[in-house]
Amino acid sequence: MNTIFLRLNWVWRLVMTGFCFALFGLGGLLLSTVWFNVLLIAVWDKARRRRIARRSIAASFRLFLTVAKRLGVLDYQIAGRDILRNEQGCLVVANHPTLIDYVLLASVMPETDCLVKSALLKNPFLGGVVRAADYLINSQADALLPACQQRLEQGDTILIFPEGTRTRPGEEMTLQRGAANIAVRCSSDLRIVTINCSEQMLDKESKWYDVPSIKPMFTVSVHERVKIDQFYDANSQEPALAARQLNRHLLLQLQPGTLPLSGINDASALS
Repeated sequence: MNTIFLRLNWVWRLVMTGFCFALFGLGGLLLSTVWFNVLLIAVWDKARRRRIARRSIAASFRLFLTVAKRLGVLDYQIAGRDILRNEQGCLVVANHPTLIDYVLLASVMPETDCLVKSALLKNPFLGGVVRAADYLINSQADALLPACQQRLEQGDTILIFPEGTRTRPGEEMTLQRGAANIAVRCSSDLRIVTINCSEQMLDKESKWYDVPSIKPMFTVSVHERVKIDQFYDANSQEPALAARQLNRHLLLQLQPGTLPLSGINDASALS
C-alpha cells in the first residue's frame, strides 16, 4: 500500500510540475505582452515604471511558489528573507544549483536589479520581463561598470550568479570573475547567499520531467555581509589582485563544506 501511495504521489507531482512550467511560461508571457505594456502607456516616469515592474515580478514569483508548494511539487524555506528584502546598495551573490534560484530570491527582493545573459532578451516569455525591469545585461561590457556604479550608489541591490550558469552535479564549482570585479571596481559590499535543493531536480543535467521520488526541499540561507575593504585597499592594492582574492573567497563561501578566507591578510596565500 505504501509503495502504491508513493507511486501515485510521484505521478501527481509529475503532472503538477508540468502544470507549473506551463503556468510560469504563461505568466511571463502575460506580464510581457499585457501588464508591462499597460505600464508603458500609463506610467511615464521611467524610475517609477521600473519600480512597479520589479514589484510585479516579485509578486508573480511569490504566487508561483505558493501554487507550486500547495500542489505538492516542492517545498522551500528562506532563512533571512527580511535581510534580503531590506538590503540596499550591495551585490547579492548566490550559487546557482537549479532553474528556479532567481525566482526564489527575487520573490523576496522586490527592488532588486539583476545581471542577466543577453540571450534572455530573445526569449518570448522572459524578454519583456528583462526589459521592463531594466536589468543589467552582461554583454554590454563598456557600459556595465558605470551602470553598476550608478545603481549601487542610488541604493539598488544587484543579484549575480557568478557561476554564469547552473552548477553541473558532481563537478567542481568554478566562478567567473565578474561579480568580484564589479565589487572591487565599484567599491561595493557583498551579501552572500547559498541555495540548496535536497533532491536532484531542475539542475543542469535534469529535464523538467525528471521528478525525484521524494518531494524536494529548496533551502535559501542568507550569510553575513562581506565588507569590500576586507579585500581591497585602493591605496596599496591592484584591483585585479583584489578581484582574484575576492573571487577565491566567494568560491569557498558558495561551495559547500569549505571555509572562507579572512581577506587582505590572506593575499600571500593567493598571489
